Amino acid sequence: MNLQPVIDWLMEGARPSRLPRDVLLETCRRTLAAGLPISRVGVFVRTLHPNMVGRAFIWQADKNLIEMTEAGHELLESEAFLKSPIRVVMTEGVEVRRRLADPACPMDFPILAELRQDGTTDFIAVPLRLVNGEVHAASFATRRAGGFSDEELAELRRLLPPFTRMVEIYGNMQKARNILDAYLGPSAGEKVLAGQIKRGDGEDINAVIWFCDLRDSTPLADSMSRRDFLALLNEYFECVLGPVLEQKGEVLRFIGDAALAIFPVGERPAEACAKALAAAQEAMARMDKLNQTRSRPLRFGIGLHMGELTYGNIGTPTRIEFTVIGAAANEAARIEALCKVLEVDFLVSEQVARALQKPWRSLGLHTLRGVGDKMELFTLP
Repeated sequence: MNLQPVIDWLMEGARPSRLPRDVLLETCRRTLAAGLPISRVGVFVRTLHPNMVGRAFIWQADKNLIEMTEAGHELLESEAFLKSPIRVVMTEGVEVRRRLADPACPMDFPILAELRQDGTTDFIAVPLRLVNGEVHAASFATRRAGGFSDEELAELRRLLPPFTRMVEIYGNMQKARNILDAYLGPSAGEKVLAGQIKRGDGEDINAVIWFCDLRDSTPLADSMSRRDFLALLNEYFECVLGPVLEQKGEVLRFIGDAALAIFPVGERPAEACAKALAAAQEAMARMDKLNQTRSRPLRFGIGLHMGELTYGNIGTPTRIEFTVIGAAANEAARIEALCKVLEVDFLVSEQVARALQKPWRSLGLHTLRGVGDKMELFTLP
């Protein structure tokens, strides 16, 4: 047995693997081929994500593939985690080894019974110590009679430092992607990761612009605590913008209780308009359902418009925002503002109405604040 070639490969960047699951799969293949009798390997990493606490990557020799699962923040309070050797490794930073072939082996974690039934004879979970002090975890199991030898465990521990560095590198890359997706959206996040971060960087696009705003927010805010109002806003945005994300729209900005989103048009304006319309109809349906549980119904408006925009970075040299600018974005906000005046929840511009063959109801020509020409506005019948 000699794991030095595997160690060298990891130190050189684990080429040509580009995804974390590929690195783990190739590491397991090479380690097994080098003579370490592993039958199962798990890597458990915490991450930084508003909805997810971490990921688990599991390799099994008889399947020879990586199974990945994601866990929400509730995992930390679950019985499965609290009674797991991985919790002990992560919180105490110690190794946990159980020689399952020994009849006297303590079966103090529920997973051990499952592993023993699967034929596992030896199990060890180890800390992966990152440079910033975080402790993640990996586990290794074998089905070989007698379990791991002392020499094999010594070789395994030599493998851990370069393996941990790869876990750290890919973990930090995933954290960066998670943060950018959460705060900028997937499309803008990809552009930033690709290097489009200089102030003034941008591109001209054609898009359906979505603008929505909560009605009567000031009296609402005055009638409840700030914490309760924050919870209400989150509930409102989940109802209204959840459908936008489901229809592959991009939420660009939250402006208090208003929000700006786009549906890029490309070469299919009707398709983008249809997605925006479907999102608006679903948002109104979800709000109707939410209002059935409220003594004071929430009201909001949605305005849709289509036009040319510049999609890029604006701001100061040290504080930049990735957003859209252009007359069409301002016009979308003005259209939405007329929802209250015209006593409807939903308005679209003539550009959107023309792109979709629907029985629209015209509400006539209207002057938009700050816009010279009058614009015909439509709503659903």
